[in-house]
Amino acid sequence: MDTSPPAKLLVIDDEEWLREMVRMALTDRGYLVLEAADGATGIEMARRELPDLVLCDVRMERVDGYLALARLREDPKTAGIPFILMTGMADAEGMRHGMELGADDYLPKPFTLDALFAAVEARLKKARLAREQAEASLTALRDNISLMLPHEMLTPLNGMLPYAELLETAADSLSPAEIAEMGGTIKASTLRLLGLVNHFLTYVRLEIAAADPAQAAALRAATLPDAEAVIGGQARQVAQAAGREADLRLKLVPATLPMTAGHLATLVHECVENAAKFSPPGTAIEVALHLDEIGRPRLSITDGGAGLTPEQIASIGAYMQFGRRTREQQGAGLGLIIARRICELHGARLEISSEPGKGAEVRVLFPPPGQSGSRR
Repeated sequence: MDTSPPAKLLVIDDEEWLREMVRMALTDRGYLVLEAADGATGIEMARRELPDLVLCDVRMERVDGYLALARLREDPKTAGIPFILMTGMADAEGMRHGMELGADDYLPKPFTLDALFAAVEARLKKARLAREQAEASLTALRDNISLMLPHEMLTPLNGMLPYAELLETAADSLSPAEIAEMGGTIKASTLRLLGLVNHFLTYVRLEIAAADPAQAAALRAATLPDAEAVIGGQARQVAQAAGREADLRLKLVPATLPMTAGHLATLVHECVENAAKFSPPGTAIEVALHLDEIGRPRLSITDGGAGLTPEQIASIGAYMQFGRRTREQQGAGLGLIIARRICELHGARLEISSEPGKGAEVRVLFPPPGQSGSRR
């Protein structure tokens, strides 16, 4: 027996008879129905009550359905609520405008009760499936972490402990050179462990954001002017840390990107660090940002290293398959997995092309300006 509470629906319409009809029909269907007589009241109620779905008329005075939709999509708390527009003027232009604002469906007036029930139930089912998939993703993430994290942490710890014990018990018998060598090994193992922990924390934060519709919607609405400054600064920092400043080539045009500064910095860091790690000193690492023929931003990171096999590229695409159930995860994997996840959260696409022995190119294809937050 299903003991879950009934879904809470909000109906926004300035025609009282229609609200009453919809309320009665949906209440008889087992839903909890709230009503708002205008768009402004509907926005306030949605923010306060956080309904499971909103049904909203398009044509209302002052605050119409489009404006109500836009306001709710801008608010992280309400951005992920399914939204159905009701209209007697379901022309192609109006429908396209509503979909660009983030509407989930249209219900043309006049509509039958069967059409009303079908639209509501389809959207609630889709939202429920999205929640279940997010929960399954988090469960798989926890499983992967529980299997992989202990081994990965033990590896650098095993490099630290023997030297630490020697320093503790036999320091008097060691030469300064031996002490310095042990200290260097401990430092290297510590940095490896720190990098591993930071990678996992970053990955967990990205998965949590992906599982939260409101947070994911807010990320897709982000814009970053002067993005070339973030890209250039982060690329230089990574190249300097790797001792590859002389190999770095920057070709950056001014651009506004649909991404937060923090996520863009992480994306560039992971891709450039991967290029520096898997290409020999003296070979170029090129970081380029340009606009294509219709103004879409394109970011690429190219190196002249060993490259990746098609199988390695495919495994990076399946971002949850980095656990130790099946294979050892080598250095390139998790950084590029994080980069790809960042792109997915912001509506961008990450592509990798490579041939073994001929280097690799990582490309980030951003959506056209103004479309990063739309639901396509």
